Amino acid sequence: MGVLINKSSWIMHFRSKILILQVLTLLGIINALQTSTFAVHQTRGTSRHVCMPSVLFSTPTNGGYVPTYETATGRKKKALYPNAGDIVRYYDLDGGKPNGQVLVGKITYIEEVRGSGKSNTSNQWTVEIVELEDVGDGYFAEYGFRQRSGKKSLRNLNEISPIAASFVRSEYAYKIPRNKEGLPTVRREQYDIDTYEGPLAYKTIDFEVVEADRETYDEFKGKLLRQTAIIAAGGALTAILLKGPQDAVAYIFGAAGGIFYLFFLYIKTDTIGSAEAKYGKSISNVRFAAPFLSFAFVAIFNMLLGEGSPMIGKTTMFSTITSDQFAATVVGFLTYRLPLLSRQISEMFSGGEELTLPGSAGIAMKLSKREGGEQVAGVLSSLKTVMLVSGPKAAGRTELVDRLIAECNDRFVRPNTIDRINDGANFERLENRNEILMVDGTGRYGITEKSIINTNTTAESAIVIDADVGSAQEISRVAGLRVIGVWVGLDATKKFEDRLKEQLATGALSIPDGETESAFLRTKVDEIVKDIEIGVLSGMFEFTILNDDVEQSVKELKEAAEYCFK
Repeated sequence: MGVLINKSSWIMHFRSKILILQVLTLLGIINALQTSTFAVHQTRGTSRHVCMPSVLFSTPTNGGYVPTYETATGRKKKALYPNAGDIVRYYDLDGGKPNGQVLVGKITYIEEVRGSGKSNTSNQWTVEIVELEDVGDGYFAEYGFRQRSGKKSLRNLNEISPIAASFVRSEYAYKIPRNKEGLPTVRREQYDIDTYEGPLAYKTIDFEVVEADRETYDEFKGKLLRQTAIIAAGGALTAILLKGPQDAVAYIFGAAGGIFYLFFLYIKTDTIGSAEAKYGKSISNVRFAAPFLSFAFVAIFNMLLGEGSPMIGKTTMFSTITSDQFAATVVGFLTYRLPLLSRQISEMFSGGEELTLPGSAGIAMKLSKREGGEQVAGVLSSLKTVMLVSGPKAAGRTELVDRLIAECNDRFVRPNTIDRINDGANFERLENRNEILMVDGTGRYGITEKSIINTNTTAESAIVIDADVGSAQEISRVAGLRVIGVWVGLDATKKFEDRLKEQLATGALSIPDGETESAFLRTKVDEIVKDIEIGVLSGMFEFTILNDDVEQSVKELKEAAEYCFK
C-alpha cells in the first residue's frame, strides 16, 4: 500500500467502497470490509471511532493548520499533539510499584471514544501503544514480531507523556533521554489535549475530489443493479424457451434473491466509516437469508400449483423443489456476479483504465497507468532482492548454492551475519528477542532482518540464502524484500533415504545413542515429508529443481537466478 500514502483518506473512503463491492460481489469474501478509512470497534461495550493516521492520513503540502498558544513568557509555541509513531512514557499499574511500572512505547493509532462529549476532553481520545524493550544504555527497541502482538495496550490520552526520542540506526533502537534516576525524561507531562480535535482536524481535504468519488461510487452501485436486472430478464426468457415456465420462475426467484443480497450489501458499504457503521453491519446481515428466501418462494409457488405441482404427494414444503428448479434457483442467485465478472474481463482485454485486479495490486496498476508507473517503480526499486533456496534435508541444496556463488563472479553474495563468538552479547540479546531468523549449520553465525537489509548489493548483484524450510518461512515474511523462491528436492522418498544412508556412511550424520538406524532414518524421512508439505502449500517458491544430476541442477539454479535481475 506504499503507493496509497499520498492519497487523502476521505478520497480513499469512497474508492475503497467501490473496491469492496467489486471484490465481495466477485469473490463472495464477506469479511474483506476492512479496507475503509475508518473502522468501528467494540471494546468493553464502548464504541470507538478508530483513526489510523500513520497510513490513512497524509501530511498536506500546505502544512495544514496547527494552533499555537502563548507561554508564560509571552512567546507563541506550537501545540503538541499526538501522532502515530510518537514515543511516549506510560505506566503499568500492575508493575508492583506505588505509581506503577514506568514503560516506554510507540503510538500505533489514535481512537476517539464515542459518547465522551466535549465536556470531558481528556477522556475523548485513547491511543494504542506497543511497548518497547529496554535493551540497556538508554536504548529501547521493538520486540520481535512473535512477541509484538502481546505488548499492545490502550491508554487514555491524558495518561501518556511524549518523549523526545531519536532513532539510532546503528543500534536499530530509540535513544531515550533519562534523568539521574535512570527514568525516561519527557517533553511534557501531557499532550495539549484541551485543544486536540483528532488527526483529521489538521489535514487538508479536496472536497471536489471527494464529491467526484462519491458520484462514481453511486454510479457504480446503480449500474451493477441495472445490469443484474437486465441479465436476469434475459436469463428468464432463456429458461422459458429451454426448460419451461416452472424452471423460469425458479430462476427469477433466485435472481431476485441475488438483487436482495446486493441491496443489503450496499447498506453495509454505505455506512462504513460513519456513526451508523454498527447499525449498517447488523442490518446487512439479513442478506445471508437471501438464498433461503429464494428457495422458500419456489416451494410456495409449487404448492400453489395444486395438481400441477411437479412433486405431488410430498409432505414437506422444500421437498416440492425439483433438481432442475434447485439448479435454476442457484444459477439465478449467482446472476448478480456476472456483470462484475464481465466488466473485469472486458477491462483486462481492452486495456481500460479501471481496476482489473482486486486489492492493492489493482490499485497499484491503476496508479501506475495514471502516473506513468513512477510510484510503483519506486517501490519496487527500493526492495532488496533475495534468492531464497530451500528444501528438505539431504536434497543437496547447500552444494548448489556454493557452486552458484563460486561460478557467478560476485553476482550473488551471502547476507551479513551476527557472529556468536566475536559479538556474543549482541547475539544473545537478539536471540532473546527472537530476532535471529536462522543460524547456520555450525551454530555460530545468525541472520536477522537488519543483517539482510544492510547487506551491500548493487544493481548487478543479489543476495542468496540457503535456508531450511522453517527459516525460509521466517525470511519470506521480512518487510522490504523481493524474494525469489527456489525449491530443491528429489522426486522420491527412496532417494532421500539413500542419501541419508550415504551421509551416515561418510560421518556427515550420526545416530544418537540408544537409537537404531532404521528408527533414525524413519524419523528423518518423516521430517522430510513434513518439509515437502510445507513447501508445496506455502506458495513461496517460483522454481523447483529436482536434484538428481548436480550439473543439470546447477544450470537450472543459474537460470532461476537470472530472474533476480528482471
